[in-house]
Amino acid sequence: MIIFKDLGTKEWKYTFFLMNKFIKKKKKINEIWFVEHPPVFTVGKNFFKKKYYITKKINIYYTNRGGGITYHGLGQQLVYFLINLKKRKKIFILLRIITNSIIKTLKYFKIRGYYNKQKPGIYVNKKKICSIGLNIKNGYSMHGFSLNVDMDLFPFNLIVPCNNEHEKISQMKFFNKKILIKNVKKILKTNIKFFYKKFF
Repeated sequence: MIIFKDLGTKEWKYTFFLMNKFIKKKKKINEIWFVEHPPVFTVGKNFFKKKYYITKKINIYYTNRGGGITYHGLGQQLVYFLINLKKRKKIFILLRIITNSIIKTLKYFKIRGYYNKQKPGIYVNKKKICSIGLNIKNGYSMHGFSLNVDMDLFPFNLIVPCNNEHEKISQMKFFNKKILIKNVKKILKTNIKFFYKKFF
């Protein structure tokens, strides 16, 4: 069984606490969380200590997900997958669900996206529009993806996103001026349900 939860806007640090609390209880029900975070930088396990400029106005946290440093802010849709993988197929199946759901959602809004295996994420015209970062703990998946919908992209200029100095960042707003995050959330949920049922 799977439950979708809309957490609204929550601080990243508190959401991370909730994820760890959920996994510690080892619930039998799988959950997928939709959330937006106020401005924050998060650093993954594969972070390379390259030069970056962090403003004191934005907090920075180290976490256990894969990938390097990235930025989260309002207008970016984050989706976290708390899935018991002990009796399920391998993590690449979950990754397939995630990538297919994002690409199909972009297509709905007439945006052509594709998955880049060398630089895990979804791209449009060679620019990253969605970052993906997962972790497995106690047999559960943690974290998920962040899709740029309609946000302030400037803080990405202060870091080396995902350890790639040449990384360029995009968002759905550039391709659809009238895009609303509530509409994106609705389509994402429909597509995730479809692919989850198909593969799991």
